Amino acid sequence: MNLPNKLTMMRVILVPFFLLFLLVDGIPLHGLWALVIFAAASITDALDGHIARSRGLITDFGKFLDPVADKVLVFAALIAFTELGFASSVAVVIMMAREFLVSSMRMVAASKGKVIAAGKSGKVKTAVTMVSIVVILMMMALGDFGLTAVSFALPVVSNVLIWICGVLTVYSGAEYLIKNKDVFTGSM
Repeated sequence: MNLPNKLTMMRVILVPFFLLFLLVDGIPLHGLWALVIFAAASITDALDGHIARSRGLITDFGKFLDPVADKVLVFAALIAFTELGFASSVAVVIMMAREFLVSSMRMVAASKGKVIAAGKSGKVKTAVTMVSIVVILMMMALGDFGLTAVSFALPVVSNVLIWICGVLTVYSGAEYLIKNKDVFTGSM
């Protein structure tokens, strides 16, 4: 297994530890540790792709596992936020449904020999989602240090951020469907 694939595997391995610190408030500074682990996992995402491309280490395993690892990390955070009251389950389900839809369309297209690249709105949606998760985790970490105003505002701010992500998800999913409707019409 090459270095980029090891980094991708590390991202998957970090998810249970991230969830442990995120959800177990009896652990001292649990919000801070959750933030550190999420940041470390996110850094492996940037590193694995850079190393794979720059050193010619792109593999089919990496092409498969990298997006899966990304989705596992992001949805672990979003589902945990739902449990903590920091995210609407409706918004999270909308985001999950879009990911299943897009992944399914990519598989159908691939079976027909077509590769569908990520669109601009999908990239914006991903960036906003990642920033939103980091902001929520930062607010949790600040709450660990007794900043009660931050802790008080956290449920409202986090829900607003997640709904913004949900709206961007609907938009990017609709755009993706419209641009790639030929996948289902048989005119490929």
